[in-house]
Amino acid sequence: MVLLPSNCACDHTHGLYSSPSIRVSFRRQQFQRVSLTIFTPECQKIMSSAGTRVAVVTGSNKGIGYAAVMELCAKFDGTVYLTSRDEGRGRKAMEELEKLGLHPSYHQLDIDDESSVLKLRDFLVDTHGGLDVLVNNAAIIFPMMTPKEEFVESIRKTIDTNFYHTMRACKILFPILRPHARVVHLTSDDGHLLKISGREPEAVALRQRFCAPDLTEPELCQLMEEFIEAAKNGDYYERGWPDSVKEREDTWPNEGYIVSKVGISALTRIHQRQFDQDPREDLTVNCVHPGYVVTDATYQKGEKTIQEGAEAACWLAMQPPSSSANNVPKGAYVWHDKQLVDWVNGPLPSIY
Repeated sequence: MVLLPSNCACDHTHGLYSSPSIRVSFRRQQFQRVSLTIFTPECQKIMSSAGTRVAVVTGSNKGIGYAAVMELCAKFDGTVYLTSRDEGRGRKAMEELEKLGLHPSYHQLDIDDESSVLKLRDFLVDTHGGLDVLVNNAAIIFPMMTPKEEFVESIRKTIDTNFYHTMRACKILFPILRPHARVVHLTSDDGHLLKISGREPEAVALRQRFCAPDLTEPELCQLMEEFIEAAKNGDYYERGWPDSVKEREDTWPNEGYIVSKVGISALTRIHQRQFDQDPREDLTVNCVHPGYVVTDATYQKGEKTIQEGAEAACWLAMQPPSSSANNVPKGAYVWHDKQLVDWVNGPLPSIY
């Protein structure tokens, strides 16, 4: 833990440190101590630890996260943690995997609860000495046709969990990553930059801000807050943000999910820049679109099984150490067929 400079503010819920002008509008409890993604004496201890390799998959009691645990249990040389908000559901998922001859470990984790993430971090350090693979799968989704009186709150909740709380979990867990660690953020085809497709020229101005090569976390959070404010005012399309009703034929997701996943894709690029400056060797982070997968989130519609949806994420999670003979993806936007896609200009390889 490190003390932030006195001129910084940090939101207790989001772990957002920034100037007061971009503090979030819907959670105002402030604090000034937060785990940062920087090299500290604690990181030196992690670097020298030689425990069993460890992988954690967030939100993995069902769906793509569950399938990722299955794949990692079968192929990853180490301990794999299935995590869930609800311990009962997590334990039930564990029993199902045990029947298949797989043997994951379990730890409760709710990324919406900072104390839960801190408990996991402390447990991993005490038990294993560090972390080698982190698959950030936990997310929520609301349908496009969310009732008007619930729309803004659905936007807030979606951005909160999918973006802010994923970012906070990373701030807490990144300092315990060991050299050659692999981080995978689950994004979506809706997380491609071209999905910022509201009225022009406002949309292109937003896209230029999202893809700025020197974009910072506070600046990215500012974009999230501007979208929430536009949703509240009802003029988000006019400000350049996507409008699902005008653009889509399906019934999900709503605009909050789209913007939250664009935020995660942009955050991936920021995280890789941070890793590139980190003394720990060969840290990589990528984001992956799993495809149109049959899950609860898609109302059991889709073209892929959960096992197929987890393939690219697990491929990224198990990338071997970088070398002249192995060019490991870094900071990339990856399609479900393992194709690296230009996040800024596209084109997208397929509809889904």
